[in-house]
Amino acid sequence: MAETSIPAPEAGRRARKKQQTMALIAGTALQLFLEHGFDGVTVAQIAAAADVSEQTVFNHFRTKEDLVFRGLEAFEAGLLAAIRERGPGESVLAAFGRFLRGGRGLLHEGGEEAREQLAGVARLIAESPALQRREELVFATHAAALAGLLAEETGTEEGDVVPWVAANAMMGVHRSLVAATRRGILQGMDLPRLARETDSQAERALNLLADGLGSYALKAGPEPGV
Repeated sequence: MAETSIPAPEAGRRARKKQQTMALIAGTALQLFLEHGFDGVTVAQIAAAADVSEQTVFNHFRTKEDLVFRGLEAFEAGLLAAIRERGPGESVLAAFGRFLRGGRGLLHEGGEEAREQLAGVARLIAESPALQRREELVFATHAAALAGLLAEETGTEEGDVVPWVAANAMMGVHRSLVAATRRGILQGMDLPRLARETDSQAERALNLLADGLGSYALKAGPEPGV
């Protein structure tokens, strides 16, 4: 039978071309969204500005919302890899924390250009219910993937809630940090300070999970003599 596989150099070239096209489309879309708002831009306008067809846009991005959240699939893949590849004796929480504080993205790059882009994206999401719904779905998908991995690793029986509780608790830390970062950006904080505060918040939140919630937020009783 004749060999039908694509030679490695050709496959590599195609992969690079695909990534370049995706970056071009996503970058063009983000610039238009920042200028005109998410709802004020159509896919046809994005395609025209990027000099590609509408079908090419949809070949690379299933929905218009995916143009904004392009990097989140890479986040999930990286998170799951960090959990799978943790060392012997290392807890899932420790691996999660190390991944979370890995210094990725614009927040740790610093500089006015990075701050302006983060601020623009924060405003974009805050002003678009469609993007907020999409982000909620993305967070839920991440939590479900993490829960599935934990259930597989621990041999948990189907229906056991523990992997879901653990996954959602950890992803809750991530979601809270995302929200805190956006608030800081919109309040005009400089990125180095915001990065330090985010790291500090992450440390406190992870320590809370490590210690457990048994003693958290105990309701105070009436003061003596009252």
